[in-house]
Amino acid sequence: MAVAVASGILRLIPSTRAVECGLPVPRCCSLRCSLFAAPIPSKIRYHSDAAITAPRAASPKTVEDGNSNETDTVPTPKVIIDQDSDPDATIVEITFGDRLGSLLDTMKSLKNLGLNVVKANVYLDSSGKHNKFAITRASTGRKVDDPELLEAIRLTIINNMLEYHPESSSQLAMGAAFGVEPPGQEVDVDIATHIDVYDDGPDRSLLVVETADYAGLLVDLVKIITDIDIAVQSGEFDTEGLLAKAKFHISYKGKPIIKPLQLVLSNSLRYFLRRPTTEEASF
Repeated sequence: MAVAVASGILRLIPSTRAVECGLPVPRCCSLRCSLFAAPIPSKIRYHSDAAITAPRAASPKTVEDGNSNETDTVPTPKVIIDQDSDPDATIVEITFGDRLGSLLDTMKSLKNLGLNVVKANVYLDSSGKHNKFAITRASTGRKVDDPELLEAIRLTIINNMLEYHPESSSQLAMGAAFGVEPPGQEVDVDIATHIDVYDDGPDRSLLVVETADYAGLLVDLVKIITDIDIAVQSGEFDTEGLLAKAKFHISYKGKPIIKPLQLVLSNSLRYFLRRPTTEEASF
């Protein structure tokens, strides 16, 4: 199974062990998980054999309704997918210093994924210009609860950023495959990975994961969590440069995660995220 990103559209296509462009691909086995009580058809798989294809970023002169000043220090790109702050819509926030324009092409790409942008606004602070969209599924009018589609949203936004702001490629993990300039250094996964579980009220816990980013990470995290019968209720997934930061509200049979199960969850995540990508191919 492959994920293709082209012309702002990301779709699943059949594939046979082809890894194109050198993109860091999902490393999990067949996906049998759900996010926010939304089951995923078992025929859809995110596998270590998956290939993700996308056009390389355009020339630095191409800018999506904005200005690109290459003489300045390149800011850290940020993409936030927020499932917590709005009960009726998924909130997406995109920041790249003050370089982003109105992102009309990004909104069009989201619509091509079967989504409606029901609200958009922009605000400025010391970190730059923040573009926020409230999106829902066109078919239901409800927020997005499918982790496959949430990851498609994330990759589509990153692909558009690389296309219209190619200088961002040196600051993004996906820039190694899609961009005009790969990141100058690789993230040490052992050092970058942090996993913590906190109390979060009488009936749930808060899982916080920070690790090196790669395509399919959101789906992989949800699969690992749900494979040990822990429910994911809601959360937030942030792409910040070469790193990804996830916050999930989780529970076990309607109760917070007890210490022994916290240890099982932490060890499972740590093992998966830190294991070499060549492990399966070596046998």
